[in-house]
Amino acid sequence: MSSNSATRPQHRVVLTGLGALSSIGIGVEQFTEGLRTGRSGAKPISVFDASGFAHSTGCEVTGFDPDTYIHNLDTENLGRATALAVSAARMAVQDAGLEPEALDARHGMISIGTTDGASAELDRLIESELTDGPEAMDPELAARISPARLSLAIAQELGLSDVEPVTLATACSAGNYTIGYGFDAVRSGEVDYALCGGADAMCRKTFAGFYRLGTIAPECCQPFDAERKGILTGEGAGVLVLESLESALARGARIYAEILGYGLNCDAYHQVAPDEESVGRCMRLALENAGVKPDEVDLISAHGTGTKANDITESRAIRAVYGEQPPRTVSLKSMLGHTMGAASALAAIACSLAITEGFIPPTINHVRTDPECEIDCVPNESVPARLRIVQNNGLAFGGNNAVVVLGSYTGEGR
Repeated sequence: MSSNSATRPQHRVVLTGLGALSSIGIGVEQFTEGLRTGRSGAKPISVFDASGFAHSTGCEVTGFDPDTYIHNLDTENLGRATALAVSAARMAVQDAGLEPEALDARHGMISIGTTDGASAELDRLIESELTDGPEAMDPELAARISPARLSLAIAQELGLSDVEPVTLATACSAGNYTIGYGFDAVRSGEVDYALCGGADAMCRKTFAGFYRLGTIAPECCQPFDAERKGILTGEGAGVLVLESLESALARGARIYAEILGYGLNCDAYHQVAPDEESVGRCMRLALENAGVKPDEVDLISAHGTGTKANDITESRAIRAVYGEQPPRTVSLKSMLGHTMGAASALAAIACSLAITEGFIPPTINHVRTDPECEIDCVPNESVPARLRIVQNNGLAFGGNNAVVVLGSYTGEGR
């Protein structure tokens, strides 16, 4: 950001467009229905050869035709993760009631998070070399590998020339990182709008890595359950349109939610194990940045992976911040699987829809809460609720933590 950004007025930042592609629904309407009904996206993996693994259940996006959403780029040369990101961005812009031509006349930002980038294409390159030798490698395929394509391709598809395209690779908290980055840029007036989110495609590399760690569940993901067995890998994309409140009101836009603040930290405590104190510190940073007291928060969307270590650590951190009666705390990964870099972006969309539509999505596949996870995870069925403030947690390997706080927009000042 420029050095004079601190002298600019601080704008309120709102969400006016949402684009979601997930294993439980494509588009806002389907995604909302999937959340409300507690739909499971779990199914046998088909996007790569999973033979040789004792179990191979995942959460794939089905019924996705990139040509439905992408009009200006050759979808054959995009790669799946990039196609998901571009499609979600197109959806979000349309949902916000914006025309790309109008956006191109304004200064903007595109900020997309990812864990794997184009690793699905890398899988295919390695497979072709092992099978047919180096001469069989497709140079067009090699060109898709740069993760920078996730944000750059959005700019190219929408014809946006006055934008900063950024790809953030902070693993499974990347979606929240991009929202924080865009929030600062819009709030300071550095940009007029931001397209923020995350995208990842299912790939053999990531599945095999988690499998070797012993963290892949055989059938379903059961966050906070006493019998939980781990994660299901998933895929998808979520993109949100951020703009100033003044801009949204001036054009009569629908406002899903207001971004109140966020917190980031990186403890580097361990390569894969979360640190309770650091997670709690990140939540406190977010609440402080948002100007929100713990007793004002109505719901927490947890990282909630369904692993033994994460769920206990995150639950304890939540109770350390919120006390013995924390807000209801749900895990969307019970439905969506772990969508890696898209996870907290899709969760931010879910939080916005929960605020707008007045319900709390459930944590499905739940039988009995682990006594070491002392929270109300809203088991199996959604409940109606008037939500004023919602906290969205994103925790990642290496201690990359990111928490975003969202609020309902009522037309009143905070």
